[in-house]
Amino acid sequence: MARWEPDARGRMLAAALDLFAEKGYDRTTAGDIAARAGVTERTFFRHFADKREVLFANPNSLDEAVIKAIAAADEQATPLQMVLDGVREVAVGIAEARTREQAAQRARIVEATPALQERELLKMAAMTTAAQTALAERGVGEPTASLAAYSAAAVFQTAFTRWVSGETDLSLPECVDEAAASLRDLH
Repeated sequence: MARWEPDARGRMLAAALDLFAEKGYDRTTAGDIAARAGVTERTFFRHFADKREVLFANPNSLDEAVIKAIAAADEQATPLQMVLDGVREVAVGIAEARTREQAAQRARIVEATPALQERELLKMAAMTTAAQTALAERGVGEPTASLAAYSAAAVFQTAFTRWVSGETDLSLPECVDEAAASLRDLH
């Protein structure tokens, strides 16, 4: 095993995406991922609790990025703009961490696996709740905090889906900007 090679975590992510695409999520084991990445199974479990975590582990949590952006927002910003700035930060982080093809491959795997779809929904719900809480801490009341948080989550999901579809040359942050502009135009 080539445990001394750099970026074991990145190699495991790439191996998992390839194996999930080749064999399917349910037929791929943590041992398969470790072997493909050239690490031991023990190394795999040092980085990830289970194979599902390869797809959902993110050193820069969605929640944290949104909370930081809301906390740092200008006092004059609207609640919606505060949360949109947060999801744009999330988009920047994702675009820096993954190529569009990796993100698209991950999205296809999640879409094909009901248990992963549930986990994805929970991740988005956690980000929405974090945004609501951060807005409340900034003095934004209900229902405004909830409406802003849910609207920003919808913007993010719409932008991410458009980005991974390959139907645009825009970056993920640009897709967020485009979706946010579309939301503003709904009135």
